[in-house]
Amino acid sequence: MIEIFIYKIKSYFALAMCSIMPSLTCAAEAPTTLNLKLPAGFEANIYAKLDVAPRMMAFSPDGKLLVSSSKSNQVLMLTDANRDGIAEAPTTIASDLNAPNGLAFVEDDLLVANQDGIVKLTNQNNKWSAPTPFISGLATGGHTVKTVKLGPDNHLYFNIGSSCNVCNEADPTRATLLRYTIDGKPSGALAVVGKHTALPPIWASGLRNTQGFAWHPETKAMFATNNGADMRSDSKGGQINDALPPEHINEIKRGGNYGWPHCWGNQSGDMTTDPNFPGPENFCQQAMPPAIMLTSHSTPIGITFLNKSHFPTEFKGDAIVALHGSWNREQLSGYKLVRVQFKQGKPIKAVDFATGWLNNNQAWGRPVDVVVGPDGALYVSDDRANYIYRITYKQR
Repeated sequence: MIEIFIYKIKSYFALAMCSIMPSLTCAAEAPTTLNLKLPAGFEANIYAKLDVAPRMMAFSPDGKLLVSSSKSNQVLMLTDANRDGIAEAPTTIASDLNAPNGLAFVEDDLLVANQDGIVKLTNQNNKWSAPTPFISGLATGGHTVKTVKLGPDNHLYFNIGSSCNVCNEADPTRATLLRYTIDGKPSGALAVVGKHTALPPIWASGLRNTQGFAWHPETKAMFATNNGADMRSDSKGGQINDALPPEHINEIKRGGNYGWPHCWGNQSGDMTTDPNFPGPENFCQQAMPPAIMLTSHSTPIGITFLNKSHFPTEFKGDAIVALHGSWNREQLSGYKLVRVQFKQGKPIKAVDFATGWLNNNQAWGRPVDVVVGPDGALYVSDDRANYIYRITYKQR
């Protein structure tokens, strides 16, 4: 416990020093001309430079890009009327929200995931209504930002992050994915004939902080990113190991438990018990192992499949994941986009797709979300540089 306390102090001290002493900065200044490294034939440009930190994104049915900003409590709308690949000045369609993050369209209605609930905005004749409550009373604090998406089963899914780093939660909805009908009724994993269950609408559990999820375009299986715990060791009372635990991408199955807070995935394809926080007997043996693992503390958030992109054919069955980047490693990890390659509906490998935000252990940008636009380009939000990027493929 003393070592963990010292580790926390060191991490917080480093972050504080970064903010007050530019010579020791962990965040380099964002460039005005991009120098991102991409596969051959791909290009990136700055689609929008915002005055607020962009988070999650969604395209409206008429092709406009909606962007949330949790820090400024706004939702912005971006358009590219002349189709030059650069957005015009943004329009604010909602403000004074409560840490908005995820965005999802149900026909012309926009759902916004605040930290304490889901609100709805209606678009009538290109005029947006004021937000109205849709789903209320969600748990707040801890990992508080929430992502909402409409699944291929025409149900809504959203995450409730954990209240802590490692603990036994008193609230059963913490560290879960929840499922609701499109009219706001709970529809969890527990089947009740003839009606929706009155129990918590939990679809999957053991997910410390699952901010990104998407459905495979062919199998319709749900794949979700998840951020592992901090300050863990591979031995009881041992030194903190920066390489533990690995980050997970999980294939989410109805009623599945994915191991937090007691275990994490390993290279053998099963689960390792946390020696400093073991759970009940056989807990980890019964937990769902990850579909694929990523570098520890790299913080995967947004995920999108490329089936609707205008990328080469060999990319279209794969997914792109945004790695927001670590805050508590001596050698930073993440700060890039990775391509998760799939074979027969299953992820088999993660390879770098876009890098350059991190140089010499200093990062000038932090990718958050990824989404394919109606133009077939990949859009990327960055809440450190306050940029939205547009990545396209130019056939040679």
